[in-house]
Amino acid sequence: MRRRPWTLALTAAALTAALAAPPAHAAPPTPPPPAPPSADVARRPAGFDPLVPSTDPVDLRDAHRPLSVTYTFEGRRHTLDDYLARTGTQGFVVLDGDGVVFERYLAAGPDSLFQSWSMAKSFTSAAVGIALGEGFIDSVDDPVTRYVPELEGSGFDGVSLRDLLRMSSGIEWDETSDVPFVHVAASLGYPLTELARQQKRGWEPGTRFEYTSMNSFVLAWVVAEATGVPYHAYVQKKIWEPAGMASKAYLGNDSNGNSMGYCCYYATDRDFARFGLLYLNGGKANGRQVVPASWVTRSTRPSAPFNQGYGLQWWLGEDGDFSANGLGGQLIWVSPRHGVVIVKSTLFTVIAGEETDAAFEAVAAEVARTRTARPAPAH
Repeated sequence: MRRRPWTLALTAAALTAALAAPPAHAAPPTPPPPAPPSADVARRPAGFDPLVPSTDPVDLRDAHRPLSVTYTFEGRRHTLDDYLARTGTQGFVVLDGDGVVFERYLAAGPDSLFQSWSMAKSFTSAAVGIALGEGFIDSVDDPVTRYVPELEGSGFDGVSLRDLLRMSSGIEWDETSDVPFVHVAASLGYPLTELARQQKRGWEPGTRFEYTSMNSFVLAWVVAEATGVPYHAYVQKKIWEPAGMASKAYLGNDSNGNSMGYCCYYATDRDFARFGLLYLNGGKANGRQVVPASWVTRSTRPSAPFNQGYGLQWWLGEDGDFSANGLGGQLIWVSPRHGVVIVKSTLFTVIAGEETDAAFEAVAAEVARTRTARPAPAH
């Protein structure tokens, strides 16, 4: 899989420094965003919108079996246990189709809510694809101002939804320095809509790739405006419920009714895995077409000649693999070739980035090997 250094966007040191020393036009130094709410929160906490469990959850079968995973990286032999330990992995789930073949937690458990960070962008892509399929959005080549006229005169004026989806909006943006300021501002209740209107044009849209979280917020805003319901409500009705998510989750917002869209789903690893399984199955869950199959295909293929490693808010790998990636090593990794989904959650790690590809490919290959090697049941 092609390495995507900007998906991490920030090292731990850079994030700390950015939060401690925001740009000159920002407010005085502020604390970081609130910690994720616990799963037993009974009422809506400030800064979060709840997603309730599906009435028809997708059943994940117990299919645990021994996996002997070894791989070579930079001339050295490694094991899966070694990889998980060195990357500080707190949650790790491997699906063989709808069967859980491997699951491990450290200082966490199956009910723990993990922060998605930018894995949320792939959920936002799904919401756009569903809204397109339902006719709320006519075309990804429409200008964003058709749905959000408030962006007229901003750097987003005239930018197509396609260029937002493929991270080619042309706005003047530096992910490393701009995201901390935006994130802190949103956590303090400053409207993300206003921050979006303040963005300036920096280069011609559709001419290059520039990873930009503000693009994903604007897409979530488009979904809300096009459908006439808040983004989190649309996600609840069109993704969380029909895709069979089994646990309560939360979406971060700016306390002004605007879901962030670029980050901040707090969910269990099994529900993140169900989202990966949804895409592995061509957008279907429990026999229902949740995300249009054409959108699953379209969003997980190269979206521009200038970046063959990025689709529409999904990262692309070798042999058809694709993934939702988040800051600090969060991953929903899907391998159609092997029929495998892998979810990895951690508080923060910046090591073993390139090695992750080798480790995950070895896990997927071992799952496929042991699937065919299992003896037939006795009669």
